[in-house]
Amino acid sequence: MKIDTTPHSLPIYEALASNVRLQVINLLAQQDMNIKELAQALGLSSAIMTMHVKKLEKAGIIQATMIPSKGGIKKVCSLVAEAITIDFPRKGEWSPSRSYHQTIVSVGHYTDFQIEPTCGLATTEKVIGEFDEPRCFLDAERFNAKILWFGCGFIEYKVPNYLLKNETPEELEISMEISSEAPFTNQNWPSDITFHLNGVEVGTWTSPGDFGGKRGKYTPDWWWDEVNQYGLLKVIKVTEQGTFIDGNQISNVTIKSLNIREKQWNFRISVKEDSPHVGGVTLFGSGFGNYNQDLVFKLYYQQQEEPQTAE
Repeated sequence: MKIDTTPHSLPIYEALASNVRLQVINLLAQQDMNIKELAQALGLSSAIMTMHVKKLEKAGIIQATMIPSKGGIKKVCSLVAEAITIDFPRKGEWSPSRSYHQTIVSVGHYTDFQIEPTCGLATTEKVIGEFDEPRCFLDAERFNAKILWFGCGFIEYKVPNYLLKNETPEELEISMEISSEAPFTNQNWPSDITFHLNGVEVGTWTSPGDFGGKRGKYTPDWWWDEVNQYGLLKVIKVTEQGTFIDGNQISNVTIKSLNIREKQWNFRISVKEDSPHVGGVTLFGSGFGNYNQDLVFKLYYQQQEEPQTAE
């Protein structure tokens, strides 16, 4: 889980600011438990425990599932967060009035592609078409896809830009859950994944592998244990100083290099056939993997004051 120092992360800080909720996390790290079991373990009423569980659930730290039991239905709680990283602003970056436009693009809402097997895509309910058949990426149901993968080539998205004339762009942040694409899974399967925005290559990140061995936190129950389960949450930041992933600079491309005022952006994820590591791409959306999100674009800006006129 990745958080920052903006008010959007407050629910997570609030969820952790309680001795009771920290004890709940420690209990759930040992095994899944229902509300009654948690309440008994900590000497609290079920009503009070329900309140604490809701805060942890809202923060995305635990997941509560209603399952049938002999006495009716019980709420079973599972720990889903493994680690939390706090992304502190770099010196001179933060402003109390820092504003941004956010756009969320579903994994299946790509507008162009050119891919080679292995490949495929699926909704949270079923596979779309057949495995290793690129034509299935044209299926009408592709818009509902929440996971896709390919061995080589690219996938491209068009993103609306809501920047106004009186707003000066400062930083673009793009986040996604992503990994390599190996036959079945392979933790050691490097892939050089390159990102383009508006035709400009902003940089390349080498994914270490295609992850399995344990199920993704949000991966549907019907999904096979033997294939892709989850990826890594990667955050690309294009600033006035360059382009960074997880704080590490990957290129000298700055936000001024990207024609950022275009009414729409073209964002491309690719694996070049002449890369040192051609290990494919798996892209996880909401309902798959460990982060339950699609592609998230945030454009931070400063609003210019309107010039005052003399009366």
